[in-house]
Amino acid sequence: MIAVRRALEFLFTRVLRSRIGIALALAVVVFGIIGAARLLSGPIDPSLGLSNRPTEPITTVDPHAGDDGLIAGEEPRDPVTRPGALKPEQTADRFVTAWLGKPGMTATEWREGMRQLSTPALIAKMAEAAPETVPAHEATDEATLRPRTETFVEVLVPMDTGRLRLELVAPDGEWLVDAVDWEQG
Repeated sequence: MIAVRRALEFLFTRVLRSRIGIALALAVVVFGIIGAARLLSGPIDPSLGLSNRPTEPITTVDPHAGDDGLIAGEEPRDPVTRPGALKPEQTADRFVTAWLGKPGMTATEWREGMRQLSTPALIAKMAEAAPETVPAHEATDEATLRPRTETFVEVLVPMDTGRLRLELVAPDGEWLVDAVDWEQG
């Protein structure tokens, strides 16, 4: 009996007065409540809740609806050009000739040669560019036209040191170069 008394005295005077003792006591109470609730609730029905996997794939769109992505099954439409305006191939050819420039051209002359064939956004991007930065000297083959929509095409031009990729837009039927990209060969 003395041992039980000393154990209770130690419990109430030392252990329960410390932070660790209080945390342990609270943990015992919480786990006791959880255990009692599980015992009283009975068996769990495995068909309820998220414990089972679905029998069919979970979809967030109607699988029979049309595809709104860029990669579609239908072929892109032919580019539309305003009557009297240059076709996208012609615009690309003239732009490539201006982009390659001529020996002795100043940067201002070089940019002016491309101004008429470029969008204002591209002109702004090329404001500090110079003809010396052009990484090619001549086109080695015909340009390849990739129509994406009626008003957007991509043109690939094989060059002597790589490949020039141009993006042309025609919101009003007049084709202009909107982006220039270089792929090292």
